[in-house]
Amino acid sequence: MAKQDLILIHAPSVYDFRKEFLFYGPVSDLVPSTPVFEMYPFGFMTLAAHLHKLGYKVRIVNLASMMLNDPRLDVPEFLRRLDARVFGIDLHWLPHAHGSLAVAEIVRRLHPGSKVLFGGYSSTYYHRELVRYPQVDMVMRGDSTEVPVAELFAALDKDGDLEKVQNLTWKDERGVHENPFTFVPEDIDYIEIDYGWIIRSVIRHRDLEGHKPFKDWDRYPLTVAFTVRGCQQQCLVCGGCSSAMKGFLGRARPAFRSPELVAQDIRSIQDYLKAPTFVVGDVRAGGKRYAERFFSEAKRLGIDNPVVLELFVPAEAQYYRDARTAFPSYSIEFSPDSHDEQVRHALGRRFDTSSMERTVQLALQNDCRRFDLFFMIGLPQQTRECALDSAKYAKRLHEITSSDKRLFVFESPLAPFLDPGSYAFEHAEEVGYKLLARTLEEHRSRLASPSWKYVLSFETKWMSRDEIVDASYDAADLLSRARFESGLFDQDELGARLERTDMAREMMREIDSAMAIKDPSDRSARFEELREKGRELMESTICQKSDLEWESHGILKSVPRAVFSLVRGKGKRKG
Repeated sequence: MAKQDLILIHAPSVYDFRKEFLFYGPVSDLVPSTPVFEMYPFGFMTLAAHLHKLGYKVRIVNLASMMLNDPRLDVPEFLRRLDARVFGIDLHWLPHAHGSLAVAEIVRRLHPGSKVLFGGYSSTYYHRELVRYPQVDMVMRGDSTEVPVAELFAALDKDGDLEKVQNLTWKDERGVHENPFTFVPEDIDYIEIDYGWIIRSVIRHRDLEGHKPFKDWDRYPLTVAFTVRGCQQQCLVCGGCSSAMKGFLGRARPAFRSPELVAQDIRSIQDYLKAPTFVVGDVRAGGKRYAERFFSEAKRLGIDNPVVLELFVPAEAQYYRDARTAFPSYSIEFSPDSHDEQVRHALGRRFDTSSMERTVQLALQNDCRRFDLFFMIGLPQQTRECALDSAKYAKRLHEITSSDKRLFVFESPLAPFLDPGSYAFEHAEEVGYKLLARTLEEHRSRLASPSWKYVLSFETKWMSRDEIVDASYDAADLLSRARFESGLFDQDELGARLERTDMAREMMREIDSAMAIKDPSDRSARFEELREKGRELMESTICQKSDLEWESHGILKSVPRAVFSLVRGKGKRKG
């Protein structure tokens, strides 16, 4: 196998999840990936494209997805066959703390002459602790690492002197070094988004599985386009909020991508794939004129792929009219987080309930294909009763939209961790949180716990861990009943969903009983008995995974389009 300059590896949440007893319940029900969190960060693509343009050889390996789809995969043997000067491993969000460090340990043992580089939000927050693990050589800090990583390779090519590489924390025989955090770009127009590179890399390495963004991507391809890095919102529990960005990512203000480039990114995706594109970030965050330019350019380019738009606050009628004109098929994602204005305001979401209801109605009146609305459990000022009232409130939303089948209401727990860097993490007691984990190692060790209740890293002044767990399943039942009573599915579907949450509750009770067994061997034997049942309930416990899927086609239907674009050389437009 040809030696690469950089191999980017995405590890599973827990290594080895195939052998451990793990019941993660609903923690990933509302994202495309499984509880293994096998979706790699989008930064893999932009980093790979940037380095490729400079002449470096880069490969993406979604190890988590490969392990999911091949239970017999010999991970050490597979990693032994890889060859790279640098192995890059993401620790973007903390649910990967266990798997990423375990995979790094294997890579270090098998490739002692290579460097192991970490990156991502959590890597940045914990860079001083992370670099002291023996399997970690370097940590690249920040939300924009394309240029600093290129500087890293330039230094390795020259004389190996890493002292001038921006944003880098590293160690050598003299100890740990923390280079200045100086690369914080004011915009992100420089980044490369090239799906053609991914397709060519798949062909070059004969490896679709290792490049897939998540396990079922070949059945349900989903793409993304970024409008911004950073955020103006101050949501108390978010590690990507404005105070977190300023506090540990060095970003005083968001870095936007030009709206015309965002529209062109979506059009470029369309050259290769017939698939929905999720536009990350509310396009109004850059101002009214930013949104107008985005919609105008999208209309000019003739985009016909489905597009999913994100709202941070309710939108007015003109926004939806512009979206309808720009895209033949658009959907909306909106996370008010609670139906209760007091809870929303405590969280940092300062809009009223009437405007929330009106934005749902306006979207559906303006030909929105589907509207996904998300509530959350485990928020400041939120009691168990209040969390369940959010689920009951779904009935009102179905009523005011005349039981429109395009509206989907979800509610999930804030799990498994409270984001480091968020205001609630940094000022836990002030806002009513009790932290059960603070350090990277404390989070890493929790991930191997047998159920998501034991993984949870916090309680609140208003809800214990047990109450958060119970409310999550009870809210799921209330949402199912609301959809049934609104005529959105039949008695059989209601019965199947209620039965599944009942089974999940029973599993939680059986895990609690097993945890009470004092003898370790007897406890392990009991978990072994529960393994298969737990595996069957790992996904779709508080909703059906299919409830989340936008209009899409399998990847095979995009093959002629991709081949045609490669032949025409469209992938070369971006280097």
